[in-house]
Amino acid sequence: MTSSSSALQPFQAPRAPFAAFADPALGRLHPEPESAHRAPFARDRDRILHSEAFRRLKHKTQVFVDPHGDHIRTRLTHTLEVAQAARALARRLGLDEDLAEATALAHDLGHAPFGHAGEEALNEVMAPWGGFDHNAQAIRILTALERRYADFDGLNLHLTTLEAVAKHNGPLLKPGESLDALPWALREASKRIDFDPWRQSSAEAQCAAIADDLAYNTHDLEDGLRAEFFTLDDLKPLPLIGECLAEIDRLRPGLDPERRRHEALRRMFGRLMEDALRESLRRIAEAAPRTPEDVRAAPFPLVDFSPHIRRELKAIQQFLFKRVYRHYKVRRMAAKGQRALREAFDSFLADPLLLPEDWRGPETETTDSEAARARRAADYLAGMTDRFALEEHRRLTDPSFRA
Repeated sequence: MTSSSSALQPFQAPRAPFAAFADPALGRLHPEPESAHRAPFARDRDRILHSEAFRRLKHKTQVFVDPHGDHIRTRLTHTLEVAQAARALARRLGLDEDLAEATALAHDLGHAPFGHAGEEALNEVMAPWGGFDHNAQAIRILTALERRYADFDGLNLHLTTLEAVAKHNGPLLKPGESLDALPWALREASKRIDFDPWRQSSAEAQCAAIADDLAYNTHDLEDGLRAEFFTLDDLKPLPLIGECLAEIDRLRPGLDPERRRHEALRRMFGRLMEDALRESLRRIAEAAPRTPEDVRAAPFPLVDFSPHIRRELKAIQQFLFKRVYRHYKVRRMAAKGQRALREAFDSFLADPLLLPEDWRGPETETTDSEAARARRAADYLAGMTDRFALEEHRRLTDPSFRA
């Protein structure tokens, strides 16, 4: 693959006519004066950044549960990398950078402890009451569970921002599907918010989705290397990263292992970014959108990787699935986490008085349904960090552990 630095110089593109804007006709769920010195999407970004849910990402699993190495990613460091890439994409495409960054910062807020394993456990125990979905839970956090303001629950983000978070991975429903097919939390939110679930997301939300793919495909390789699940030479047969390794070995033979690893992954990240920009510019030129609504009405995302890179990423994801996500050390910790969540949920559902006082709700069964008790228990558990979830499980099950 040849260098393309002369063709894609970094610059601030003029604002595109199809960039999202904070339409006053949509506004926020709870009317409030807009900031005198911050644009609405910048204000949303700042509210997300200062939320408790965002801070908890520091100790939530990305891939490795409660990692001991200081350089292994957590859900927080992953999110910051996604936000940087989303903003860079939006800048080059002439989109609203604040909305792209806000979407990226919020995209993983709803993750349970222990990553996707924790989500599977909560979805299993919540099956009788609508299940659990981390993307839907993010909307629940943003509209209900954060309690920081005197006049409303949630962060009261602009409805365009909420739509971007809800749909950053694309349409929520397939043609012909009804709202009943939405995850429970999104179905509840849709009673107050029109997510337009059958159409594409904004271009800014699409930037966040591509940035997520770009980030985790690169850094999960790096974290697997740091965990010594495989070596750099094991990556030579793979597309993208194998080509980058060959390039480094040709240009800088004998480079020390740490720099060799960093250089290869850095080049892979750069190639993914350049491909996303080129493909997106091509799709935009072909579709010629003139308004944000044109982006939503398109039959496919306008911000994406090329089909060629998508195929190469699939090979990398298959490698990661086999060598990282299904590694016995990862699975052992995930199984412990799932067991802790299931057992804690069962305890809280059987006796809501085991919950902290501000999570109990009504204490008489005549005013408190089983579904409401189950949802409160799931909300409480989903908000935990990995470490706190394990400690709370011990408080519930280990007589020697201080309650």
